[in-house]
Amino acid sequence: MSTPILVTGAAGFIGMHVCERLLDQGERVVGIDDFNAYYDPALKEARAERLSAYPAFILARGDIADDVFVRTLAREHGVKRIIHLAAQAGVRYSLDNPFAYQRSNLHGHLSILEAARQNDVDHLVYASSSSVYGDRPLEGAGFREDDPTVSPVSLYAATKRSCELLSQSYATLYGFPMSGLRFFTAYGPWGRPDMAYFSFTEKIMRGEPIEVYGEGKMARDFTYIDDIVDGVMAVLSHPPARHAHEVYNIGDSQPVGLMEMITTLETALGREAQKVMRPMQPGDVTATYADISKLKALTGYQPKISLRQGLENFATWWRAYRA
Repeated sequence: MSTPILVTGAAGFIGMHVCERLLDQGERVVGIDDFNAYYDPALKEARAERLSAYPAFILARGDIADDVFVRTLAREHGVKRIIHLAAQAGVRYSLDNPFAYQRSNLHGHLSILEAARQNDVDHLVYASSSSVYGDRPLEGAGFREDDPTVSPVSLYAATKRSCELLSQSYATLYGFPMSGLRFFTAYGPWGRPDMAYFSFTEKIMRGEPIEVYGEGKMARDFTYIDDIVDGVMAVLSHPPARHAHEVYNIGDSQPVGLMEMITTLETALGREAQKVMRPMQPGDVTATYADISKLKALTGYQPKISLRQGLENFATWWRAYRA
């Protein structure tokens, strides 16, 4: 029997879905999560409850910045593959709580790297972010992995780029293969309440106005959660060579304007939103657009779920969850 896969952020949005896919494929999973209160911990508990139905799932409650805890857990379970998804997310939150990002994203990432080094893992796959590309206009071509990433416009983006540099250093020094995943605006059932589509849904269904930042002129490469997980699983099964560190975009590769997303969401919910236009906020970027040719060449990756279908799926889930 193969050794279990360690998944950090297991009770998070992407983490829960990745764990479910692994478990459905017959893998054993050890999940880490600290259930912090950045958003409602009850949602995280509900995700964890879904995973607890699998006999092959073990949940370890703890902080990834506790390096002794992480190293001990990895050693005791003989971990050889790690999917590191835990992080302090959000751009605006970083303006008021910068040290939360230092602890989770920098110290936490280093804890995972040390656990991977000491266990000489076969593959460490970790979450980065499209935010590392900075604020760039849409000019007909997607963001490529070899594009410059030297102008982060938020602390969150800076920590994610720092994680990539730490990983490059460890791969060079210690040899274990690593793959970084630059996610582009993941959405779908069981999502994060701080994301626009989720918070808009809550307000629309309560009859409250929504605040549309950037005067509605921003665009995002919305990527449905099943397509995100497809990318994670594809990369996991394609480790780079020893001493190698690769970075891949995982996105839908079809950026959608914010106003179009809102219109699509209104249709899915059957209600029209009251919109209040606001200027762009500090740390926001104008657009995101993934060039996925590198991942496609390696694995055949191809997103399948349209924004219309994805938001309909989310609306169906949201009604059941809030019932």
